[in-house]
Amino acid sequence: MLIRRETPADVDAIRAVHSAAFAVSGGGDGVPVEATLVDALRADEGWLPAYSLVATDSDGQVVGHVVATRGRVAGQPVALGLGPVGVLPDWQRRGAGSALMHAVLGAADARDEPLVVLLGHPDYYPRFGFRPAVELGITPPQPWGPQYFQARPLNAWRESIRGKFRYARPFEDL
Repeated sequence: MLIRRETPADVDAIRAVHSAAFAVSGGGDGVPVEATLVDALRADEGWLPAYSLVATDSDGQVVGHVVATRGRVAGQPVALGLGPVGVLPDWQRRGAGSALMHAVLGAADARDEPLVVLLGHPDYYPRFGFRPAVELGITPPQPWGPQYFQARPLNAWRESIRGKFRYARPFEDL
């Protein structure tokens, strides 16, 4: 498996990964929200190409994807909103998701991002250094349970980064 940045040729494969990885909630057009969210994020001013990464198999086929976009804390562009992260069902529980997480967090740290925030399962994300965001003084944009709204401070983290978190605009349309 190889982790690399997304290219324009990967767009359809990324959509297929998220369509396969996420269940469709009742009704709708049969397309998971995560698949259309990535497309909307790509068109948003919060899009940061350096944080859209794919995992490929030995044949170069995209088997997983992760993205982080510009988020804000108290109105300041000092955070990334991570997600979605998706892996094809046949590749799940084989390390692709973990590899993508380590790669995007490493890229963010190397680019001096102070903080990465996500909404995710409290039993999965702590292995990557995430903890309840409220412990860092970061509050969610919606009344989500603190165990799900998580943050990971990176090397550029400063204690003065506190306040309400805001994802890139397409998250608000969910």
